[in-house]
Amino acid sequence: MDLRHHVRDIPDYPKPGILFRDITPLLAHPDALNASVDEMAKPFLDQKIDVVAAAEARGFIFGTPLAMRLDAGFVPIRKPGKLPFDLHSFAYELEYGTDELQIHVDGIKPGQRVLIVDDLLATGGTVEACLRLLEKCDAEIVGCSFLIHLVALGGEARLSPYHVHSVLDYGGDDAEDELSIQNRPPGPSI
Repeated sequence: MDLRHHVRDIPDYPKPGILFRDITPLLAHPDALNASVDEMAKPFLDQKIDVVAAAEARGFIFGTPLAMRLDAGFVPIRKPGKLPFDLHSFAYELEYGTDELQIHVDGIKPGQRVLIVDDLLATGGTVEACLRLLEKCDAEIVGCSFLIHLVALGGEARLSPYHVHSVLDYGGDDAEDELSIQNRPPGPSI
């Protein structure tokens, strides 16, 4: 199945010059959704993943079915004020200001094998912050899996040395400047 046929290109959204890759048609198509989860899980099927972790909110879309496919647990990584128990936190810089991610202290146990999942890899700022947060938890990070990778934005370099897998790569041959509204270029982590 060619999953690209289920990704809608929306020019000039959320602002002029940006080509938005809309996955809602893919999510609405049961076969495309199942194929996406299968492809995102494929390189990790024999990796004995204990936990799939994903940042809110779009990472949750693929995180839970991937956890089920990999016979693993699912742990949400949330913004401040969303989790009710004791927390690990990680603050990081955005282009204009800072943001923070949190996880329950008992969500990831030291040494657990963790896969980080998100729908899209653009500049890599959010997933880099997830990696730093999971490193604080002493997790063994197996890799990162994405449905879409906007290659020209260089996010993969920020996730080094971890294994990065993506199902659909959109490269520098795309004429439009691609940038997701969730992953605006942040500054260095703090």
